[in-house]
Order: sequence, then structure tokens, then C-alpha cells
Amino acid sequence: MSVQRGFFDLDERYAALSAAVDPLEKLGALIDFEIFRPALDAALQRSDGSKGGRPPLDAVMMFKTLILQTLYGLSDAQAEFQILDRRSFGRFLGLDDGDNTPDETTIWRFREALVRANAIDALFARFDAHLRGLGYLAMGGQIVDASIIAAPRQRMTDEERALVKGGGIPEDWAAKPAKLAQKDRDARWTLKRGRRKKGPDGKLLAEIATPIFGYKSHIGIDQRHGFIRTWSTSDAARYDGRELPNLIDPANTGSAIWADTAYRSQKNERAILRAGLVSKIHFRRAPGKPLPTQRQRANAARSKVRSAVEHVFATQKHRMGLFIRTIGIERAKVKIGLANIAFNFKRFLYWETRANTV
Repeated sequence: MSVQRGFFDLDERYAALSAAVDPLEKLGALIDFEIFRPALDAALQRSDGSKGGRPPLDAVMMFKTLILQTLYGLSDAQAEFQILDRRSFGRFLGLDDGDNTPDETTIWRFREALVRANAIDALFARFDAHLRGLGYLAMGGQIVDASIIAAPRQRMTDEERALVKGGGIPEDWAAKPAKLAQKDRDARWTLKRGRRKKGPDGKLLAEIATPIFGYKSHIGIDQRHGFIRTWSTSDAARYDGRELPNLIDPANTGSAIWADTAYRSQKNERAILRAGLVSKIHFRRAPGKPLPTQRQRANAARSKVRSAVEHVFATQKHRMGLFIRTIGIERAKVKIGLANIAFNFKRFLYWETRANTV
């Protein structure tokens, strides 16, 4: 026998969600997503509707959909299902029963529009400006690091790999447009090297190197608040240290830059000096020689500060499930950029919650 629903049943469900401490409710209450509308409108350049046709879904609601997708590591199809299935998602997006919800094709098209407009930089900068306006200035110096973001592995022969690396297209791919469209020619293979551990006899064990295919996320965070302030995207094979000049934040009120040994080079040291900053990059030992005790102590002290950046990648890759499902570096940039914005949202939620409990 069916039971007739009462008028206030939905309100009661939402109240139960709130009582269970819905994190999306907090996020929606703390962040005014309307601040992104000008950047979204400029990117999408939608018509005024005078020619008729079905009106598009609201741009801010679609942007929030991408944020949901990023926070929970969802594919387009999974995002469509979860929006239909979860009350907390619907409330976050401002959707009521009977409202049109975004399907996977709509989500894909919206993200593609952001890719074509190269809008992710403007969206990231908009929230960073919002943070600064609220008093969350970049302070205490900056910490720079990079991490490999995996993508689906591409099956290629050695000849195809060499041709793609040189910027070419294999003849077999060019003759089959459908196959070419599924081949990621921007991502690269690289080796992720693990830390060498000591065996029972005290000697270092063999180094373990794992091959990974994908892209690399380069970030700079401020030491005081831990927000991502600068970022860039490259293929996975790019050397970390080459990105340092692009990650320096001139707006940071602190003078120090922390980074691991991959960033130590004469070129980077000169770039840091030109910026009027102080290098706190880890010292590198000379080949075949131990690192002097004084520099070992300096590295240990710097590690205590530098290790804060690992929290960013741990959140994005493990809690948010960051993985590049798209093809091409421009799409990868949008995926990584969304992950950076989403992390700053979570960080903002942390600071605001902490301020209200002190």
C-alpha cells in the first residue's frame, strides 16, 4: 500500500541531513558561488534566448556540478546518477524535485566549453581574489612541489611512442580519425622513484621505480594558510625544477621559498634572487659524497616546513580521487585546475570552521 507524502516531508529530510552535519551544506553556506558568474558568462558567451530553443541550465549550478564531481572523484555518468540519487547533492545545487538535472552529456559539454575558453585560470584567480578580500593573504613564504597525476595508459609501439614524443602522428592513427581521437598525444611516461630504505644490515636497499603515464601538477602554496596560490600543468616527464619560475608568487608577504632538491639549480637560485626572495631549497649532496652535517640539519629543518605541501596532493589524489579521464593537456589542465579550486574550498571551510570554534 502506498503512503501519501506529507507537505513537510522534504523539509524533514533536509533537517535530518543538516543534523548529520552535511559538509556540502556548510560549503554552500560559506561560499557565494555567484562570484564566479562573470567569469563563467564571459567564457560561455551564451545567446540571450531571443532565437528560442530550450534554455541552458544555469552556469553557476553547472560549475557547482563540476565541483561536486571533483570533490567526490566522479565520472560524468556517475555525477549524473549521484545528483539524481542524493538529496545532499540536489540541495547543494539548488535543485528541487521535478527540476531539470544535468546529464552526463550536459556535464561534458559544459566542461568542454570551459576548455575552449581557457577559463580555468580566471575561475581560480576569482576565488583567490575573494580569499584575499576576506583577509586570507598569501603570507609566511611559499612552498613549491609537484606530483604526477595518472591517466589511462596508451598502448603504443616504440616507433609510435618516438613519433608522438617528437610531435608527429603515426600514419595508422591519422588514417582512422576515431582511433586518433582516443589517443592522448600530450601525456607522457615517467618513472616514479620511491625512497630508498635501509635493510636489516643498515645498507640501502635497491631503488624501486614505478612507470606512470599521465600529467604533472605543479603548485605553490602559502606557508601561513596552506592555500594553493600558483599552479601549472605539464606532461608527467617534465622536470619539476623547470617550473619554479612560473610558480613564484610575487604577492606573498614572506620572503622564503621552500622546495626539495629537484628545484635546486643555478638558474632557479638566480630567479629567486631576482624576485628578491630567499631560497630555502634543500641542499643536494655531491655524487659519491655524504652531505655535510650542517646541511643535513638545514634540510631537516626545511623538511618540517616543506612537508605541508604533501597534504594538498594527499587530499586531491586519495580523498578526491584525482585522475585524468580526459584526453589532451588542455582538458587535463581544467581537471587539475578544478581540483585546485576544490582544495581551496575545503581549506577555506577548515579555516572558517576553526575561526568559529575558537
